[in-house]
Amino acid sequence: MRATTIHAPYDMRVEDVPEPVAQLPTDAVVRVLRACICGSDLWAYRGEAARQPGQRIGHEFLGVVEETGSEVITVRRGDLVVAPFMWSDGVCDYCREGLTTSCEHGGFWGAVGHDGGQGEAVRVPFADGTLVQLPKEAASDDHLLSSLLTLSDVLGTGHHAALGAGVRPGATVAVVGDGAVGLCAVLAARRLGAERIIALGRHQVRTDIARRFGATDVVSERGDAAVEAVRELTRGQGAHAVVEAVGTEQSMRTAVDITRDGGAIGFVGVPHGSGTGLDLSVMFDRNIALRGGVAPVRAYIPELLPDVLDGTVDASPVFDMTVGLEGVPDGYKAMDERTALKVLVTN
Repeated sequence: MRATTIHAPYDMRVEDVPEPVAQLPTDAVVRVLRACICGSDLWAYRGEAARQPGQRIGHEFLGVVEETGSEVITVRRGDLVVAPFMWSDGVCDYCREGLTTSCEHGGFWGAVGHDGGQGEAVRVPFADGTLVQLPKEAASDDHLLSSLLTLSDVLGTGHHAALGAGVRPGATVAVVGDGAVGLCAVLAARRLGAERIIALGRHQVRTDIARRFGATDVVSERGDAAVEAVRELTRGQGAHAVVEAVGTEQSMRTAVDITRDGGAIGFVGVPHGSGTGLDLSVMFDRNIALRGGVAPVRAYIPELLPDVLDGTVDASPVFDMTVGLEGVPDGYKAMDERTALKVLVTN
């Protein structure tokens, strides 16, 4: 089959690799219909996250079950399924508590020795704990497939951020970051009943999507100017709930500075840089809570799926470029150069 591999910084290739097979009784093989490129994939692309030459890549996909191991009972050949960005066994203590990203037997797609989502097929460990069945008729609806694909990562991650920030009906929410996850956090905040949603971002194409998703205000400034602008919009108090969806020292500092006393920050931006931007004494004095981390999206899919299926929630506008599998290297280049927000890959 064909699959995307990474060989060195900026060296992405689509190559022939062995077809996956069910190796264990708990495995399934999924033929990929839709995948995509994540902003976090760019850290490997730029050489800021180590990868072995020839390693697979991609962690967001949905497709059709082609083969199952003898112990798999929740899905069968021909089922349309979506996979969260990590596999999990569904039965360990962490999985039972909803923290599937800490599964004792879990792992990431594209890890050494495992298939990545940006390929024609994927061997799925612990299929019963990992895969979520979708209506088969969705396979013939291109728009719905794109919307369903966001359940694999960005929609669930935006939801995780909103929950971490304590979004509730009537709250004022601020979202730091105009990438796909930040935009999905806007969507999640609206879904959870926020009264006012302030999106912080500098790119009009993206902030236009934020408004479409429910943002009531847009702040294009950065740093101290952004803090001043948000406080001006909130009678000097700041937002009850703040989402940090970037991961830099500056973005976290901004998040702290625009949080209302007694508020909370939900952080889902993968941390990178020399520090965290956190001043614990400031957070202590102002009673600011900090929650977040790697989103256990597998636990959220059953809750979010009905709203995606009926169109109440549609995050598909985050995909602004579509490529076939052979065009994945061009998709990486476009996202790296910020000429694309998030690239959809069709098989």
